[in-house]
Amino acid sequence: MKNIVIITIALFIATHSFAGGKKTPSKPNVILVLTDDQGIGDLGRHGNPYLKTPHLDKFYDEAVHMTDFHVSPLCTPTRGAIMTGRYPINNGAWATFKGRDALSKNAPTMADVFRQNGYKTGIFGKWHLGDNYPVRPTDCGFDVAIHHKAGGVGELSDYWGNTYFNDTYFVNNLPTQFEGYCTDVWFSEAIKFIEENKDEPFFIYLPTNAPHSPLIVAEKYAEPYKALEGDKIENANYLGMIANIDENFGKLDKYLNENNLADNTILIFMTDNGTQYGFNYEKGMGHNHGFRGNKHSKLEGGHRVPFLIRWPNGKVEGCRDVNELAAHVDLIPTLAALCGIKIPDNMPLDGIDFSLLLTTKNATLEERSVFIHHRQDWRQPHDVKQTCILKENWRLVNGSELYDIENDRLQLNNIAAQHPDLVSSLLNDNERFLKITKANPEYSELPANVVGSKVQNEITLTIQHAIGEGSGIWKPEQVAEGIKNSNNTHALEVERAGNYEIRCCRWPKECPGAVWGIPANNPKNAYTYQTIKPQKVRISIANQMFEKEIKGDEEAVSFKVKLMPGKTLLVNDFIEGKEKYGVYYTYIKYLGE
Repeated sequence: MKNIVIITIALFIATHSFAGGKKTPSKPNVILVLTDDQGIGDLGRHGNPYLKTPHLDKFYDEAVHMTDFHVSPLCTPTRGAIMTGRYPINNGAWATFKGRDALSKNAPTMADVFRQNGYKTGIFGKWHLGDNYPVRPTDCGFDVAIHHKAGGVGELSDYWGNTYFNDTYFVNNLPTQFEGYCTDVWFSEAIKFIEENKDEPFFIYLPTNAPHSPLIVAEKYAEPYKALEGDKIENANYLGMIANIDENFGKLDKYLNENNLADNTILIFMTDNGTQYGFNYEKGMGHNHGFRGNKHSKLEGGHRVPFLIRWPNGKVEGCRDVNELAAHVDLIPTLAALCGIKIPDNMPLDGIDFSLLLTTKNATLEERSVFIHHRQDWRQPHDVKQTCILKENWRLVNGSELYDIENDRLQLNNIAAQHPDLVSSLLNDNERFLKITKANPEYSELPANVVGSKVQNEITLTIQHAIGEGSGIWKPEQVAEGIKNSNNTHALEVERAGNYEIRCCRWPKECPGAVWGIPANNPKNAYTYQTIKPQKVRISIANQMFEKEIKGDEEAVSFKVKLMPGKTLLVNDFIEGKEKYGVYYTYIKYLGE
């Protein structure tokens, strides 16, 4: 009997903390912090002579650094690759607009993997992988989602009137007013989430919208850099936004330490692409860790980013460099291995597990090619001129420029002519990859917004996400100015047969106004407002075409249509004389059978 009591007490101690008998998670927690448009040089420990990041520097001194870590040169492609473990060309999200900034339906995500393995999951910040069902964060594995819409706070698809301060964000899809600066909100809400869930394993995805434009931050953060502006740096607010991120990261790390969570938490800091405003090669401004190329570029500075990871309980620590080539698609298999969790058998992955590099000194990976396929359009980025192929220290850019990045960090010396066999080998790797890719439905099919779902009865479509040949409209000030664009097509999937209302609007619901007028109560009075006077609205959907006259004083021109289940395209235009242009805001609601 005595032995039984001793065993029982031992089991209790092994499975409970001493504080109130609360259960101690056996699996490590995971926090992934991803900043927006902060480049590899925008970090104190990477030699930036202007920017001060003391909290990230401290974390750097405790973490393992993947020094050759790569993402895509743009927001959405990187986020989609992180969330799915698949290259953008394989998951369908390879652009930041035109219908290609959303995941495909039923794409399993990193959050799904963690939730299926008993983790509480939360996202705080920027999603940019779809604003409607079935690819909102809550549809993709997150228990709690506090985020803005589209690609940035204050974009035209986001809640109208957001300004980075005291904004309306979406809490599990419901618009909710917050107080404070956007980055402060994301970190404070993440800490609240931890406080509520710290007795069980949790996964937090904390993708900030900062330091993405518009460059808005409290003056106290930008002021230390004002004297450098125009000479040493391009924009003080940009560095101020990073200083604010650094302060918030320090608060998060302090909270983890004070609550005895740091040792059993895998904490990652990384960025989504190259710098936007931190480096100007032509003007000799800023710092880029010795590389050339910014956001959008297939040169090294466009896609090599900081990747810092710490997990004391797993011996992932010690200010150690790991110089092996790794990429965004590797995170799911790597984190699954570190956490000892199972990846679903039906989840296709392009990445590899590099966890041994983190836990074992002198470990190496098998030689492989890493691919960057990048195109700001709804069409596939299959042309070799739209690629960068990486292998060891080699970079084949646009199919014809070969660089040895180890000896030519600025990529000024194209040595393709000296290495024709290597160029041919890299191109063959790309062709083999594309052959497999082209068989995937995500390659050829457009991600569709689902209408008629019981999960979301009404969806919102904006011209920002419309497909077309236009250059794109993505700012609310462009809408206010009445800028016209030919992008007018949306991919839809009808889930239920029945009657639907399609409302075509000049202004969003949260800031209503007449089609020919401007909103009476507008939080963005600083904009320049121009009226438009289309005479008609024309829509085409499911082999049906409808047209209505516009009186001018109505807030919406509504159509009642009957739809059957299946995929279709909605084409909607304002007609003004002989000119036609895409409708700015469209709402589709299921009315019943």
